[in-house]
Amino acid sequence: MDVFACHGVGGIMGMILTAIFAHGENASLLHGGWSVFGHHMLVLVLVSVFTFFGAILLYKITDFIIPLRVSEESEHLGLDLSQHDESIGF
Repeated sequence: MDVFACHGVGGIMGMILTAIFAHGENASLLHGGWSVFGHHMLVLVLVSVFTFFGAILLYKITDFIIPLRVSEESEHLGLDLSQHDESIGF
């Protein structure tokens, strides 16, 4: 499931294209207005920054509660064996 490709890119393109093609006096770039386009671009930047730092915060909180990196010993042993207790049955 690629959520960003579907909702993220779709939402970004929708905001940009709405600001370009909206109907009404001074409502879009095609009708001589920069106001709506400027507001949409500002919101896109603000939402992107909020989402980036929110994701980092959630990552740090999760890593504090449940460490997301395995130990070096587990890496040397092999993650199949150390994490899943699986071995190759040859």
